[in-house]
Parts: sequence; structure tokens; C-alpha cells
Amino acid sequence: MPLKQLVSRKITPFQILLTYYSIAIFISFLLLRIPGVHLEGVDVSYMDSLFTAVSAVSVTGLTTVTVAETYSHLGLAMILLILQFGAIGIMSIGTFIWLLVGKKIGMRERQLIMIDHNQYNLSGVVLLIKEIAKILLLIEVIGAIILSIHFKHYFDTWEEAIINGVFASISATTNGGFDITGMSLQPFHLDYFVQFVTMILIFLGAIGFPVLIEVKTFLMKRDPAFRFSLFTKITTFTYGALFVIGTVVIFILESFQSFKGMVWHEALFSAMYHSVSTRSAGLTTYDVRTFSEATDLFMSLLMFIGASPSSVGGGIRTTTFAIVILFLISYSRGQSSIQIFKREIHLIDVFRSFAVLIFAIFMVLGATMLLLITEKHATMTEIIFEITSAFGTCGMSLGITGDLSTFGKVVIMILMFIGRVGLISFLYSLGGKTNKKNYHYPKERVIIG
Repeated sequence: MPLKQLVSRKITPFQILLTYYSIAIFISFLLLRIPGVHLEGVDVSYMDSLFTAVSAVSVTGLTTVTVAETYSHLGLAMILLILQFGAIGIMSIGTFIWLLVGKKIGMRERQLIMIDHNQYNLSGVVLLIKEIAKILLLIEVIGAIILSIHFKHYFDTWEEAIINGVFASISATTNGGFDITGMSLQPFHLDYFVQFVTMILIFLGAIGFPVLIEVKTFLMKRDPAFRFSLFTKITTFTYGALFVIGTVVIFILESFQSFKGMVWHEALFSAMYHSVSTRSAGLTTYDVRTFSEATDLFMSLLMFIGASPSSVGGGIRTTTFAIVILFLISYSRGQSSIQIFKREIHLIDVFRSFAVLIFAIFMVLGATMLLLITEKHATMTEIIFEITSAFGTCGMSLGITGDLSTFGKVVIMILMFIGRVGLISFLYSLGGKTNKKNYHYPKERVIIG
């Protein structure tokens, strides 16, 4: 049997997608090792370069080195380029290359695009990629212009203002979490304008590309018969609810801790900002190491949930969390189906949601136990925070990333990788090709609870 035919039979689209992301990480690693990417006199180990490459491709932002003190302007440009690849998606970039060289987008390529962006059918996937690129780039450009103009108040030259504005806009929109100030956005802790613009950029990157495309269609066509999809309704409602709950909980918990002594609007903006940023972005306006352990654990939960599907974020995703909660509510009421917004959730989506949740819990618990063994210098709260930050591709840290052992760094890199490709794709890649059975065994009840 020819090798090409053997490969096509043995390797599933999910496994091919993971292979492409692995290749992207390797290329990113090479880009971060070329001459001139580091500041003069700065020596970066291969492990640290690999860690940064994985973090950039997965748009996480966790780093074992300080970006501002390590990378030159060329290095910063490389990081922004990798962030774009990671945010738009490896298959999206591949699609653009295929279109440029005049290659026809075949069935296999469309399957990979569909999987990469969590779509359920092949129709319109190429158009989806074009829309995603246009929307993402437009948001980044507008954000960069606004922030660059505003940053002129902080920097002496327009060059510095533009560099910081462009980097902050792309880092926020892609939810990358990288910064070139050395202190994230803490220098702008009292600048509510910067915080507000950054929150908007984070939200647009994390809410999900299908939502943005539907909103764009609604605003442009003004069709009275237009209906938002159930996905958009659930995603938007869940994201909004988590934002409000996150703001309230962080505000209350820290009112007796790090926010004590602040004026109310300063504390409120800090709570709002970190409620948004913990969903996937990782940029901070306040030193999270001063937060209480209760707040750290709550923020870990928000990072574990993450952003929406088909967005730049990771985690179990908002729809997974929403369906699990809706199932519990429906079951407690004795209902046999999940009904929301005059629609019923398909049973297969309920199964997928619980599969993702259970696997994610086991993975986080397993990683926590491993790091508790190897990272003796860190507390359990710091380790849980680091692990959920990696899995949710958030990038926040309580300061232990640079002190991780080689084994600890590998664990975090694996979590960032899985968080980016998505648990569904990762699970299916482990299982190989599915074989549907044409028969059923007799059903029997099992005692539960």
C-alpha cells in the first residue's frame, strides 16, 4: 500500500490539526532563535525560547523571561507575528497561503478548517476564514490607532507610543497577554480610558468570531427576518453573566484586602478589568500577588472556564459551562430536555460538554499533583493558578513561571497547547477514527446517587 494512502487511512483530521500546530510551534521556536531577536548581551536558553513559542502560538502570555528585558524590536515583531498566527488559527493561515498560490481548497482542507474553528458543517468555512481575518485585523488596527494616540501622553516620542500602542492592541485583541512594559498594564492602573479600551479589545477577541460575524451581518443588512443563532445567544448571555458575577465577587473579596483604602471607582474598575482579563487575556492592571487566596481561587475558576468557542481563548469554553449549568437546572426540575431561548439543546452537545468538563477536571488535578511534587517552592494556590492560567490560555501568574523546573515547564507547555487546540480536538485525536456500530445491546438501568 502506498505511504500516502496509508497515512490518509491511519491519520484523522484531528491528528493532522495537532500536527500542524506542533509544526507551527517548531517554526515559531526557530523564529525566536534567529540572530537579532534578543537584546544585546541577553542569553536565552532553548527551553525558554520553546516555552515562549508555545505561549505565543497558544496566545497565552505566560513567559519564563521578561519580554521587555529580553527581546529587541525584531523579537517583538516576531512575537506579534506568532500571536497573529495563533489567534487566527493555523488552518486559517494555511488557507490564505493556498488561496494566494491558486490552490483549490479541497475537502480535507475544509475539514481541518471546520475542526480548527469548532464548526459543524463544511459549507462556508473558507468565507468564515476571510471574515475572521478581516474582523480581527480591523479591530487591531482601530485599537492600535486609539492607544497609540493616547500613549503619546506617556512616552516622549511617537515611535515609542506607536510601538506600545500596536503591541498592546494586538496582545489584547488576540488575548495574548504579552506586554513590553515589564509590569503588564499596571502603569495604567488609574487610566480608565486605557483600561476601557483594553477591556473592549479583550471582549471582542474572546466572545467568538461567529458572534462578531452575526453582529456584523445584522448591522449591515438590517433584515427584519434576521435571527441570531442559539450559539450567539448562549455565548453572549454566558459571557455577560460571568463578567458581572466576576466583577461583583472580586470587588467584594478584595474590598477587605488589596482594594482596602481605594476609592470606589478605582476598586470597581480593577474588579471589572480583572473579571474580563481572567477569561483569557492575562493582562493585569494590579499586582495579582496581593490578592487574597479566595480571589486567586475564584480567578482560577474563571480562567478554567475561559472564553467562547471559535475565539482566541482557551479553557472549557463558555458554552460548555452554560450547557452543564442548564442541564443541572433542567434535571433538578424533572425536565427531560434542556430548553433555552425557545430552542432545545441537542443531546450530543450535552454529552460533549460533560466529556470536556470531566476530562478538563482530571487534567488540571493531575497536573496539580505533578507540580506539587516537583515545584517545592510554590504553594498549592500558586500552582492551581498557574495551571488554570495555562489551560485557559490566560497568561496570568502569581510569579512562579520563571522558577519552574524543566519538568514543570513541560507540563505548562502541554496545558497551553491543549488549551489552544481545544479539548474536543485533543480527545478525538487520541481516539483515532470512529467506528459507528450498527447494533445495540439491551438497555438496563443502573442505580445512581
